[in-house]
Amino acid sequence: MSLPAVSVFNDGYIAELYERFRRDPASVDERWRQYFRFAQQLSGTAPAGAVSGAAPGTDFLRKVAVAADLVSAIQRYGHMSVQIDPLGSPPSGAAEMTAEFHGLTEADLREIPARALGGTTGTGADVVARMRQLWGGAIGFEYDHLENDAEREWFRQTIESQRLTAPLSNAEKRSLLQRMTEVDGLERFLGLAFVNVKRFSIEGVDAMVPMIDEAIDRAAQSGTSEVVIGMAHRGRLNVLSHVMAKPYERLFEEFLGKHHQTNSASGTGDVKYHLGYNGERDVGGAKVAVELVPNPSHLEFVNPVLTGVARAKQRNADGSRDETRVLPIVVHGDAAFSGEGVVAETLNLALLRGYRVGGTFHILANNQVGFTTDPVDARSTHYSSDLAKGFEIPVLHVNADDPEGCLLAVRVAIEYRQHFKKDVLIDLVGYRRHGHNEADQPAFTQPKMYDVIKAHPSAREVFGARLVREGVVTEEDVRAMAKDFAAALTKIHGAVKEADRQAHPTGEFATVSDKPVDTAVRAESLTSLNEQLLHWPTGFTLHSTIQRTLPRRREALTSGAIDWGHAEALAFATLLTEGVGVRITGQDAQRGTFSHRQAVLHDIVTGAAHTPLANLPQARAPFEIYNSPLSETAVMGFEYGFSTAATHQMVLWEGQFGDFANVAQPIIDQFLAADRAKWGQDSSLVLLLPHGYEGQGPEHSSARLERFLQLCAESNMVVAYPSTPAQYFHVLRRHGHSAARRPLVLMQPKSLLRMPEAASRIEDLTTGTFKSVIGDAGSITHRDTVRRLVFCTGKLYYDLIAGRASRAKAGASNGVAIARVEEFYPWPHDGVAAVVDDFPNIDEVVWAQEEPKNMGAWTFVSPRLRASTGNQLTVRYLGRPERASPAEGYHAVHVEEQARIVNDVLTIPVASRKRARV
Repeated sequence: MSLPAVSVFNDGYIAELYERFRRDPASVDERWRQYFRFAQQLSGTAPAGAVSGAAPGTDFLRKVAVAADLVSAIQRYGHMSVQIDPLGSPPSGAAEMTAEFHGLTEADLREIPARALGGTTGTGADVVARMRQLWGGAIGFEYDHLENDAEREWFRQTIESQRLTAPLSNAEKRSLLQRMTEVDGLERFLGLAFVNVKRFSIEGVDAMVPMIDEAIDRAAQSGTSEVVIGMAHRGRLNVLSHVMAKPYERLFEEFLGKHHQTNSASGTGDVKYHLGYNGERDVGGAKVAVELVPNPSHLEFVNPVLTGVARAKQRNADGSRDETRVLPIVVHGDAAFSGEGVVAETLNLALLRGYRVGGTFHILANNQVGFTTDPVDARSTHYSSDLAKGFEIPVLHVNADDPEGCLLAVRVAIEYRQHFKKDVLIDLVGYRRHGHNEADQPAFTQPKMYDVIKAHPSAREVFGARLVREGVVTEEDVRAMAKDFAAALTKIHGAVKEADRQAHPTGEFATVSDKPVDTAVRAESLTSLNEQLLHWPTGFTLHSTIQRTLPRRREALTSGAIDWGHAEALAFATLLTEGVGVRITGQDAQRGTFSHRQAVLHDIVTGAAHTPLANLPQARAPFEIYNSPLSETAVMGFEYGFSTAATHQMVLWEGQFGDFANVAQPIIDQFLAADRAKWGQDSSLVLLLPHGYEGQGPEHSSARLERFLQLCAESNMVVAYPSTPAQYFHVLRRHGHSAARRPLVLMQPKSLLRMPEAASRIEDLTTGTFKSVIGDAGSITHRDTVRRLVFCTGKLYYDLIAGRASRAKAGASNGVAIARVEEFYPWPHDGVAAVVDDFPNIDEVVWAQEEPKNMGAWTFVSPRLRASTGNQLTVRYLGRPERASPAEGYHAVHVEEQARIVNDVLTIPVASRKRARV
């Protein structure tokens, strides 16, 4: 509550508040409680304006009340008076921080004893002066937006006690100067040794490196043993060298074009300022593992990936999680933080049950410009960090030219994170010494800013001069530090240039060979697990529909009616008992978008939840399933990151509909498809994407199979379209036990989920394995009469066999065999060829699909199908023509099109070329 000027207060209002305070102190605002407490203590000792020997006078109380509001305003708005811009633009200030705004004079403040405002000695004027120094000094604190009063009180007590913000010792200052010298010295050396080569210099926010150092050291003292860092390219090379301890030799070799390995057969790799690294630091004798995760130029998209990695690493051997063990650190750019929606999506995950990591430490490397865009054109808020406030994240603003203030801010931030298990952000306000990259000319678009930057000393020079003034070091000490470090780098660089090394070593990236997996499970095991999954606590009241339908899974084992959700539950259960953990998330993952899963049961009376898969007695690995927020990019990114770190767990993300993956395209393109080729990183993420044309319109028909197939190369992922629950069961089990950890993209059904014709028998689960191609067994008995061999996928197969059965019933001859391609990549050449050999008299091969010709699998399949069927057979396409939209928007038109496709596929032309005999 902001209290207005003294003149609006009246005796009755204050008296009423005072009476409320006497009855229940908690019923009034803390600022009123504060001065009422002291007012009670002032009886008999108050200065002029108070009644001696009695309660203080109303006029005096009004002054105390308004002075308390002034103190509160300083605590709240002090950040607006901090000189956070190293380039000299003045702080905006806040009128609320002035005595005049509140109708007070300095004389009024001197009238009030310090005790009335929470001080110990002196007057109210002394308290106000100290408050201005604490809250408007080196660090700007934004915390008043926090809803939790305990958090706000923690900030007030922490800052006003100076428990974490006391000045550094002289030894600490000298050590900090040495670190700043190393940071600055590396950038200067690279600029001289590799002129105009892109490096995305840290210069202007140099303090970022000692800040990360301090965060790691502080977290380690509280039990953290691993730190994972995500950041874009600005300053990345400096972080790699100094925080991660990547040898300078390695860095110089990369600048010289020498690489230590290629990441794929093509040797593509990635630029040096996108690469990840794993290092280790010694903190007080304890080893702390430090990982910088790789990322593309899609800047902030690494945020959810990083938090997913952190969450996976926080799991203990017994399945529990320890959020203290791992500290996630994300470094943002100012323009990207306010501009990219994935930032908000990721911040929204922070306190959710399925995604929390105990708080992420954010540093906003604020260059005050985005490439060539000024803040006035880049955001609609005062600070670039303001987005964080909407998620109740405290923000600390610091001047990048004040590395001491930056370190003190880190101490506050890390302790807040450790205490409240929440995100915290430091806005490191600096500048960008060069353009967007070192070959760029920034004066084209920001001439005045870069006139200032050109004349501005480096952060190391500013800090060094300050320490000289303070008598901590001499000017000679400052020069010697820089000279010695430059000499050391020169020596290392010379040795690297002289080294006789192969610039581009040959050889493929080392991959793990994938051995065949036995995915069949004994019937006794399946029956036992099935029974356990149909057990829930005594007195647990299910919804009547679930009470009726779920137990049908008991009879399904013997009746041959195992549906999709049932097969999935059995696959998960068997994996759990074999030591493979399962994590699945999605917007409706617990129930399933189509109510087919029901993995989490709810008591309709008490609201209690029960997850049978998480309560299997013989499980040797954890099962977790979470409904995600309405986000695709951040959640898929999180699960991708989780899967890279959780090497013994199967991680799945399910789209409510397959086309929802469109919103996460950067995660698919830049991470899933290319991570091994670029960074040598492996992920085993499974994407479950409902796909199939049922007349639901353009948005919920296609999972964009064509996009995934376009991205396939170098064994980078598996793309499949299983057509039966048994096939789904086997492909999940194969993937869960696969040693070659690559993503699995599954086109999932909608209308097939409960279709009787698509159901499986228990024998299908207890024998066999996943089949990449399924031939037409029903046509084998009359193979010589088959003239057209049709290959198709998924739902269309059932439309075709229904149409063929209808024709047969009407007496039409059957000259069409229908086979299914269940796995597109890797392409099952041998399987397709074997099916072709089953039918010696075919005239042609047809690829049939529901999707338009320019979508779906056709463009991918066409050359491969021709290679697999031989040069003497015609390969034709039948399906929808090329279109701009994936599907019809009108149900009647959809039905008409589906019928046409079925008719075209099953109608063999009268004149057809006979296959030549060889």
